[in-house]
Amino acid sequence: MATTMPDVASSAKAQVGGTLDWVGMSNIELPLTVKADDGQTRPVSAKVEAFVNLPNPQAKGIHMSRLYLALDQLSLNGELTLASLKSLLDGFISSHEALSDQAKVKISFDYHLRRGSLLSDNSGWRAYPVTLVGSLNQGKLTLEMSVEVAYSSTCPCSAALARQLIQEAFNNQFADRQTMTAEEVHQWLGTTQGVVATPHSQRSLAQVWVKMDDTLEQLPLVNLVDRIEGALATPVQAAVKREDEQEFARLNGQNLMFVEDAARRLKTALNEESRFHDFWLRVNHLESLHAHDAVSVTCKGVENGYQP
Repeated sequence: MATTMPDVASSAKAQVGGTLDWVGMSNIELPLTVKADDGQTRPVSAKVEAFVNLPNPQAKGIHMSRLYLALDQLSLNGELTLASLKSLLDGFISSHEALSDQAKVKISFDYHLRRGSLLSDNSGWRAYPVTLVGSLNQGKLTLEMSVEVAYSSTCPCSAALARQLIQEAFNNQFADRQTMTAEEVHQWLGTTQGVVATPHSQRSLAQVWVKMDDTLEQLPLVNLVDRIEGALATPVQAAVKREDEQEFARLNGQNLMFVEDAARRLKTALNEESRFHDFWLRVNHLESLHAHDAVSVTCKGVENGYQP
């Protein structure tokens, strides 16, 4: 005999009145297919947060299953693009008609890109942690994206100190010589005595948040990664042969940078991209000399935008 199941969220009133900014779920495990601005589609394993607001102080609660089912449909039958993200937020609100007028979703995943080696004819995978945040507030759409890029930073101060020690070693070795041939100097520089000191470098991380033009349909993910790596010039590598390692050493030597230099390079590069209305960035040099890290934080500086 069929019975009607009770719907407490719809029929009951709140025990204590009060509006709620966000109600929903976090740590939703979801496989998604991401389509970025290079036209490629790639599967990712995502963690998702989904919310709507509850402005009626007497409403008992929201329909969480409706949020989950909308995400499940995106996972099974769609691709994650900015267009589908907008549609998802619209669906969150339409499924909570008379309950909610705001929606938010946060999607975090590692996005793998195939990156070519510096000189050799090889390539390998690099994983970039990505977070997408979309919010819809009474029809106003906000789209944000963050990406984390690893790179190498070589200290200009230690490079200068290393050069001084090499000069001193040269003077000590050849103090009694009035003349030398270019070949002799060349041979000496190729010995361990010729390079008595090297600058210190460290793996470093650039964390960048951008607010995107809401007219975009595709994720400008590859463009953002390329822009960051191009500005820094020393991204970490995947497949490496000896010629690639040597080129990486050359790039580090030609791109000496303090943490302030790295932040300014990125700020200049991001200011040149019109599709990003605002940005916030943090560079972290995971020091090899010190036990602590060097950090620089900056933002575009627009009114009512990101704050440092």
